[in-house]
Amino acid sequence: QAGSHPYFNLSDFTQPSLPSTPPSLPSHQRCQPSDATKGLLVALLGGGLPAGFVGPLSRMAYQASNLPSLELLVCRCLFHLPIALLLKLRGDPLLGPPDIRGRACLHAVLNVFSIGCAYTAFQMVPTGNAATVRKGSSTVCSALLALCLESQGLSGYDWCGLLGSILGLIIIVGPGLGTLQEGTTGLYTAVGYVLAFLGGLMLSLGLRVYCSLHFPSCLPTVAFLFGLVGLLGSVPGLFVLQTPVLPSDLLSWSCVGAVGILALVSFTCVSYAVTKAHPALVCAVLNSEVVVALILQYYMLHETVAPSDIMGAGVVLGSIAIITARNLSCEREGKVEE
Repeated sequence: QAGSHPYFNLSDFTQPSLPSTPPSLPSHQRCQPSDATKGLLVALLGGGLPAGFVGPLSRMAYQASNLPSLELLVCRCLFHLPIALLLKLRGDPLLGPPDIRGRACLHAVLNVFSIGCAYTAFQMVPTGNAATVRKGSSTVCSALLALCLESQGLSGYDWCGLLGSILGLIIIVGPGLGTLQEGTTGLYTAVGYVLAFLGGLMLSLGLRVYCSLHFPSCLPTVAFLFGLVGLLGSVPGLFVLQTPVLPSDLLSWSCVGAVGILALVSFTCVSYAVTKAHPALVCAVLNSEVVVALILQYYMLHETVAPSDIMGAGVVLGSIAIITARNLSCEREGKVEE
């Protein structure tokens, strides 16, 4: 199990004690991060930070060669297909056990729809705003699902962090939503925000479905299914709804490759994180993607970052710190009580 892995077990590093170190402390006095904290750290470092690069890189590929969103999704799905080799080597069925195959496919469909909406929104509105709306809707929907479907509630500190994170996202995207232009341009922008919202909604539902899957090789199975379902759905849609484009410059190919690798890393880390921490808290920590996207929006895409964006990003980072610190302190208190 991941919790007993030597890289996550602090006691393994403290066994060869230095001469000046006192005898090892009893287990209840040692400070170890809880499984929830490990999950949140994985979501932050492996989920949110890499995902923050996906939006700007997708927009760069679109600006360089008019690469359509569905084609970018097809390229990303190709990076998931080699996981079939891992499943074959382990002797596991590619589509998962028959009794949960329907839910696993539903998880893939929800994620494909979420990513397709996100990539389209990145091309229609500023990447920072699109990421903000998507992550905000996923956080809100995950919190509402926690209230409606779960008997295990969140602590007051967790709700404080969630509300603070949502407030930070409202500060970022609120001024932009209030200045939508009338006519075709305003409608085009509004559709981009709607797609970003739908992408967040599908993300929260997909995480909830994933939490209900319990079988060996669950993570590689859903990763492979994402690539398979994504190809089956996006390839016909690409030729019907959009026009395929063959990138002709190195920048476009580099962006496509980077998007595929970073998105696969983020997908894997987020799927692992929701098995250790509450999905609503994971979505709140993934709001770090918004901060990274805003930074890259300014330095890479040379798009304007308003003072409200900086203020909202600060609130989001503070909320992430509250959520992570609270879960770490809970584990420390539990050890002492034991």
